[in-house]
Amino acid sequence: MTQDPVDHTPETFIAWFREMLDRRGYSERGAQKRFARDADMSEPTISRLLNGSGSPDPRTLGALSKALNVPFPELLVRACVVTQKDLDALRHVAPEALTTEQAAAELGITSPDGIAAFTRTVRGLVATEPNQPQRPKSRARNSG
Repeated sequence: MTQDPVDHTPETFIAWFREMLDRRGYSERGAQKRFARDADMSEPTISRLLNGSGSPDPRTLGALSKALNVPFPELLVRACVVTQKDLDALRHVAPEALTTEQAAAELGITSPDGIAAFTRTVRGLVATEPNQPQRPKSRARNSG
């Protein structure tokens, strides 16, 4: 979704959400209630999203992302939480600033053995990539 020409507005989000529901078979009477149940969300939340009442919070968008199988960043842009330009800028900054330990923590890997295994795996994968600059060694490995 890096080159999305659509000017996202709350109205375009509502139209897109309705279209996604229709595509997934949630267009008949009672579909909103069924989708809310299937998505493990409240019916009033779905109703607010479809009526454009207020701005959806990230937790709601996360649940919606999972239920619709749509990447979370795409939903953030469509719901006007961030712009595509801002999202693209973050994509260029985050990988350079993220250490393997931070990536492990983001993925829920918290045990020392798990972090060490994750770090070894990442280093092995990076080593197989052509023309990749060498990254500094992990702080966890040097501190012991």
